[in-house]
Amino acid sequence: MPSKKSHRVSVRRNIRNVPLRTKSRNLITAARAAISNNELDNAHDLVQNAVSALDKAAKKGAIHKSNASRHKSRIMSQLASAKKDQ
Repeated sequence: MPSKKSHRVSVRRNIRNVPLRTKSRNLITAARAAISNNELDNAHDLVQNAVSALDKAAKKGAIHKSNASRHKSRIMSQLASAKKDQ
């Protein structure tokens, strides 16, 4: 009996969490692409959107808060480095 319940719970969590993870991953990828193409104005907006999506995913438990923090730190440092080199 408990395994059936745990399966139902995991299915519900998966339905809730997958879109949050997917959105944050897609925004991170878009931001990194904009940074590598030196589209810094567009990249700044994309980084802000990615940070927001990561915060929402961490708040709702889709990803761990340290995971969100690590991704935010890396993407912001990439943007800062690109702005510094330009």
